[in-house]
Amino acid sequence: MALTLPAHPDALAEQVHASGLLHELAHGLGGPFHYLLPERFDANLTAFRAALTDAGVEGRVYYAKKANKASVFADRCAAARAGVDVASLGELRDALGRGVRGEDLVVTGPAKNEQLLRVATRQGALIAVDALDELERLLGLDADRPVRVLLRRYPSAQPRSRFGLDDAQLDQALQRCAEAGDAVRMEGFSFHLSGYAIQPRADLAGELVELCLKARSLGLWADRISIGGGFPVDYVAADAWDTFLTEQGPGHYHGEKVFTLGDFYPYHSTVAGADALRAILTARPGGTGPSLAERLRQAGVMLLLEPGRALLDRAGSSVFPVQGVKDRAGYGIVTVDGTSLSLSEQWFNSEYLPDPVLLSDHTGRGGQPYQACVGGASCLDSDLLTWRKIAFPARPRVGDLLVYPNTAGYQMDSNESPFHELPLPPKVVIDHHGDRPRWHLDR
Repeated sequence: MALTLPAHPDALAEQVHASGLLHELAHGLGGPFHYLLPERFDANLTAFRAALTDAGVEGRVYYAKKANKASVFADRCAAARAGVDVASLGELRDALGRGVRGEDLVVTGPAKNEQLLRVATRQGALIAVDALDELERLLGLDADRPVRVLLRRYPSAQPRSRFGLDDAQLDQALQRCAEAGDAVRMEGFSFHLSGYAIQPRADLAGELVELCLKARSLGLWADRISIGGGFPVDYVAADAWDTFLTEQGPGHYHGEKVFTLGDFYPYHSTVAGADALRAILTARPGGTGPSLAERLRQAGVMLLLEPGRALLDRAGSSVFPVQGVKDRAGYGIVTVDGTSLSLSEQWFNSEYLPDPVLLSDHTGRGGQPYQACVGGASCLDSDLLTWRKIAFPARPRVGDLLVYPNTAGYQMDSNESPFHELPLPPKVVIDHHGDRPRWHLDR
């Protein structure tokens, strides 16, 4: 029996699907594409800001641009005076070109090259320093303004992390910043923490608050901390997720493929998005004493965060035209126009699990339920968008569309490649004028 994992119902997406617009776009664009719903981004940003306000915490939200290359989300950040987290010169230039101010950028990532550091400094961006030599290179730029920096803390709870400064290095960095005087404005600390657990983030944030107090004793500014991203997204219902984890096995996949449960993204999360931020703020660092929110208020420390996936929740989906269907013993193989390079989870020994939605323009369509995996149009045997045998309501036909829901966060473009010289699927921005959807290309 097929295992189903439908995405949470989404009235806005269903309105787009029912409008007939996606078939028109598939015909006009001549292949696969992604559609974006920027109003969802706006709503998610508002929810994160509300969580900070409700907790009485001064804070700033920076959109992690690496989560999606579309320019429309940088446009929305500029319009809402939100920040953007960039990690390359290309991302920095694109954000500036979309109207985001330099002082509203935070530059992250390890071992940043000199050109990125130079441009970021000239634009007044905040730079997360990941190593002592990076700090020295920044101070050697002979900038015409103080260099704004955060010092990134090594997370001792994750000893395999390659990011951050350990205790001894942090002491050296603080001393160096103090010696540099007006050449540097050491604004605080940051960390990069893998996973989605609430308490470890609160614990490490509490450490950073104490580090701010220590830095101030050296005459440094130290009035903010960044807890990065890692806010989970809730894609599917709890019961469907629990059933999947309990029952899934090789027989549910093409070729009897075996997946390790720990490699799957946690597609259901009881606390997700802005609610995860609320949980972090109410948690007690170290399990005792005041909440994180109270500690931030007492110390006069601002909270910075860099969500990516969570700001893009339900802000876009990926559309693939059906190109062919073949039958195998007990199930079928649907081949779509496009490749799994446009569904990035497939390239991490994992699977994008929310069920694709079958859209047909055949009126009065009937038929029996049909199980099938979904393959890409390349010559690679491993090019499957979905190894799992999906329970489609009918046998897909050439010209039908498969819509993979909620792919804006990291899925649709992280690993895209013009393999076989196939064009990259364009991104279509959809907004609404009354009940009618309107569209334009992202770039």
